[in-house]
Amino acid sequence: MKKAIQIDEKDNVATVTSDVSSGEIVEVVSHKGTVILRPKAVDAIRFGHKMALADLEKGDRVIKYGETIGLASMSIGVGAWVHTHNAESAAIPTSKFRGRHA
Repeated sequence: MKKAIQIDEKDNVATVTSDVSSGEIVEVVSHKGTVILRPKAVDAIRFGHKMALADLEKGDRVIKYGETIGLASMSIGVGAWVHTHNAESAAIPTSKFRGRHA
């Protein structure tokens, strides 16, 4: 089974530890080493990239390391690949919804 790591308990994304194919089940391990979720990957996700652990709506914060690292630029479902196609920088505004959750 493929694995992903949630770095901080506040994180709504986890980092996959190997390439993941769409449809594969991914075991998400917390920073304490316990399995917290086993979502099905919605998309193919490359090693080191992020997988959503919660449903995110457009403008929601993407949280990794316990900190906001970006904003969802569209709805993102559990198990989806989180990257520049569906999230943007929280530091550099690039869209109209930026002010909603700053």
